[in-house]
Amino acid sequence: MTYVALIPAAGSGTRMASELPKQYLRLAGMPMLYHAVRCLAVEPIETVFVVLGAEDTEFARQDWGEFAGCVEPLYCGGAARRDSVYNGLVAAMGAVDADDWVLVHDAARPCLPRADLDRLIAEVSGDAVGGLLALPVADTVKRVRRGGELRVEATEDRSLLWLAQTPQMFRAGLLAEALRAAKGEVTDEAGAVEQLGLKPRVVRGSHQNLKVTYPEDLAIAEAILARRELR
Repeated sequence: MTYVALIPAAGSGTRMASELPKQYLRLAGMPMLYHAVRCLAVEPIETVFVVLGAEDTEFARQDWGEFAGCVEPLYCGGAARRDSVYNGLVAAMGAVDADDWVLVHDAARPCLPRADLDRLIAEVSGDAVGGLLALPVADTVKRVRRGGELRVEATEDRSLLWLAQTPQMFRAGLLAEALRAAKGEVTDEAGAVEQLGLKPRVVRGSHQNLKVTYPEDLAIAEAILARRELR
C-alpha cells in the first residue's frame, strides 16, 4: 500500500494574535510547521504534501533540507480547510492514485507521537472506510442555546463523545469525492466522509497530540517536545 500525508497550512491562525501565520511561529527553535512535517516524514509515508496559500513566502525561507525528496509544497490553499485539502488532493493526483491512503494532519499539531501514527496506520489500513485519531471526552459537556445570555440547555452523554484529532486517514479518491460533495460547514475530513453515509473508524490518540490554538498552548507544546528530545 502507498501512504502519503497532506498538511493544510494556508490559514492565518487569527486566535494566536500574531502577525506571522501560526504555522510559522517558532517552537523549540523551529517553525511549528517543521515539527508537524517531521512527525510525518517517516516510513511508510512516501511524500508529505504541504498545502500553502498562493502568496506564501515564508515556506521558501525555511530550511527543509532535512526532508529532501520527501516534502512537496503545493501553492493552492483555499479560504477554508476543506478547500485547501481538496485543492491539495487535486494538485497531487498526478503522483497519487485513487486507492492510495492520504493522512491529513493539522499544521498546528506539532507533537504527534510516533506511536499514535503507527497505531492509526495499523488499525485503519485494513478498513473499508478509513478513520481518525480521537480522544474520549473526560469533562462534563454542557449544550447551550444560541444567542443572548449563555444558559445551559442540556448535559450531554459524554460516554458517546470523542474529540477528533489528526491525522485523519482515507483513500485519496474517497476523500476527494467526499470533500467535493460536502454541504455546509465541514471542519474535518471525517465530517465530509460521514455525509456520504459512511462511518469512519475511531482510533484512540493521546493528549500529547494537542492542537496549538492559543498563545498559552505554545509553552505546553514546547514542554512536550523538550521532554521527547531528552529521551
